[in-house]
Amino acid sequence: MHCPFCTHPDTRVIDSRLLGEGDQIRRRRECMECKARFTTYEVAELTLPRVVKSDGRRETFHEEKLRGGILKALEKRPVAMERVEAAVNHIKRRMLEGGEREIDSRRIGEYVMDALRGLDQVAYVRFASVYRSFEDVKAFLEEIERLENELPPDLREQQLALIPSEPASRKR
Repeated sequence: MHCPFCTHPDTRVIDSRLLGEGDQIRRRRECMECKARFTTYEVAELTLPRVVKSDGRRETFHEEKLRGGILKALEKRPVAMERVEAAVNHIKRRMLEGGEREIDSRRIGEYVMDALRGLDQVAYVRFASVYRSFEDVKAFLEEIERLENELPPDLREQQLALIPSEPASRKR
């Protein structure tokens, strides 16, 4: 690899480490000429399926769109970027596991909802409200109640309640 500072063609790897769930390698390199050090990342190049949109159009999968949608739902929520990246990687792995050449955008949306359910309840409801196009408040409340009932106890403890069990005005 060429040095990004002096463009010398000879660099050496001085350290390698696995990142995340072992699907990425971080390498520290040193230029043999100017002695500058820099980091590179190595990821297996896998072909993700093309996305079939609801109107029938087909387009290339864009990881940035996936991450952007998740980040938009998580806006102003206390979720670490490492957890977001893990969710993005998990969704991509699910897409690859199917072995299909095309995937329906609705299925990707369901994968995102599954990931958000485990990350943050508020983000899940935000995403679901747009994704499922709730028609009224009743549909919105039904989704919240379903989320509350389906969330495993260990995840329930990590998150704030969406609807307080007893309003503050009734507490004595």
